Amino acid sequence: MRGSRGQGLRIGFVLLLPLLLSWGGARAQLLRKPPTTPTDNVKEVLHGVEIVDPYRWLEDQWDPKTRAWIEEQNAYTRALLDTVAGREWIRRRLTELMKVEAIGLPVERGGRYFFAKRRADQEQFVLYMRKGRQGLDEVLIDPHPWSPDHTTSVTLLDVSDDGTVLAYGVRQGGEDEITIRLFDVEARRDLPDVLPKGRYFGLSLTPDKSGFYYTRHTPEGPRVYFHRRGEDPARDREIFGRGYGVDKIINATLSEDGRYLLFTVSHGAGARRTEIYLQDVARGGPILTVVNDIEARFSGEIAGDTLYLLTNWNAPRGRLLAVNVQDAAARDRWREIIPQSSAVINGFALVGGRLLVNHLENVQARVRIFDPDGKFLAEIPLPTIGSVSSVRGRWTSPEAFYAFSSFHIPTTIYRYDVSTGTSEVWATLKVPIRSEQFEVKQVWYESRDGTRIPMFIAHARGLKLDGARPTLLTGYGGFNVSLLPGFSARALLWMELGGVYALPNLRGGGEFGEEWHRAGMLEKKQNVFDDFLAAAEWLIKNGYTNPSRLAISGGSNGGLLVGAALTQRPELFAAVVCSYPLLDMIRYHRFLVARFWIPEYGSSDDP
Repeated sequence: MRGSRGQGLRIGFVLLLPLLLSWGGARAQLLRKPPTTPTDNVKEVLHGVEIVDPYRWLEDQWDPKTRAWIEEQNAYTRALLDTVAGREWIRRRLTELMKVEAIGLPVERGGRYFFAKRRADQEQFVLYMRKGRQGLDEVLIDPHPWSPDHTTSVTLLDVSDDGTVLAYGVRQGGEDEITIRLFDVEARRDLPDVLPKGRYFGLSLTPDKSGFYYTRHTPEGPRVYFHRRGEDPARDREIFGRGYGVDKIINATLSEDGRYLLFTVSHGAGARRTEIYLQDVARGGPILTVVNDIEARFSGEIAGDTLYLLTNWNAPRGRLLAVNVQDAAARDRWREIIPQSSAVINGFALVGGRLLVNHLENVQARVRIFDPDGKFLAEIPLPTIGSVSSVRGRWTSPEAFYAFSSFHIPTTIYRYDVSTGTSEVWATLKVPIRSEQFEVKQVWYESRDGTRIPMFIAHARGLKLDGARPTLLTGYGGFNVSLLPGFSARALLWMELGGVYALPNLRGGGEFGEEWHRAGMLEKKQNVFDDFLAAAEWLIKNGYTNPSRLAISGGSNGGLLVGAALTQRPELFAAVVCSYPLLDMIRYHRFLVARFWIPEYGSSDDP
């Protein structure tokens, strides 16, 4: 379901271009009235205000009336899109750009490299192993034979230190739940231990392979358990989480040496507050509170006896602290080793006795290297404007892996050697394009209240800007999520066909730290819409496009964004792709997992 929906959205995205180019014929099609939508006389008083909700009957997506309405709307949309010239060429080219071999970041254990890879002719990722850096790729787990329609997928969860036991998850179709299994790498077979289908979050195998820690979401909330191999999972011992409700997210990670277990409790999606606890599991010690009383985000990593904490406490753009594990609960023993700067710290990794820190400086990726006390040592050179994935490595190995991409540069995985300061290509997506034919630049513009907003613009090199270029403007602006210039098949095809692709970094995101995030959430959400509308106006004013050639798109929180933009300024846009949006902000939190989003949007239940 997810895959087919995503494919349809990507095709619909690019179909906007010929639709804009042939607006006359498309407009004639649009003059046909869409199917009518029945209304109900639903009214309620909320905090003294009468709310009229004529479309509430559509909330039940499985009601036969709702299904019939969806089918009618889909048929109308299909009748319009089927008339678009060049549709089949677009589909073929998009398939060429998307149906390529893909590979994930490797995990090194015991001299073996474990990773997920999907060949161009495959539907799902397959788990592989490579013995040594120059070894051959060997298939370990291939889910394709498990279902006729190839909808069963696998996820690599963890690998034992010696590289002989692998933990993986099995997902059926688009389900959120997985089944957890263990795999004997030497014998190439599953081990008897199986955790039944459920919602799991994180897994850490113990160094001696006797068991593993994991988080499972129960009806009462998330709980951390320990599973001992060979025992019934129903008897797994609960380690942590009692008292936390379903709106919390708990992650438990084992330190590299297996001595300490670190618990992180997040208060909802995009949480403004996290708690940190740790336990010396090697010695059977008690669970110690590191921090649970500060309105800030914390994330931790342990190297030896040192706990490193990344936090936005008194530092909205982030800083890095260090403390001896034994003193972690004593706040006066915390040391600031990397202070807040003009750049946002997006994350860090402990690799080869060094700290590799992901910085975002004016929405441009930087990877900087520090010693354990925070002294700056070097910066990893990057090819151009683009984005870097989280860096992966181990404290006891000089080897780090990271992925780089840009709008016009396919994802490339690099291996970095901390001891020599050199990078080499580990793998790259073999996409049939010529990156040098495109250009990416960053501009700045003013929003309605005078705040300066950055925006990335990408198009064919040397493109003539005549004020009439078909332009696709997309955005998000929420949940502290940073939108960076990563590779996109839809954006690339849009540019190949002569279009301009624009991505503004709106308030509500994490591009400039927590202050930037808070400036676009709760009662300040209108700032996000203003930033987006100002981007559209800037593109028009600066000769890129005009309202008859400007399309906007967004999904989820971005769907809310473009829905609001269409409602507030319909004259600015010729087309809107509003994908799986939140549009009923009075009742959104009553459905599915949306209750986790209350810290970001607020709730009509709480005036």
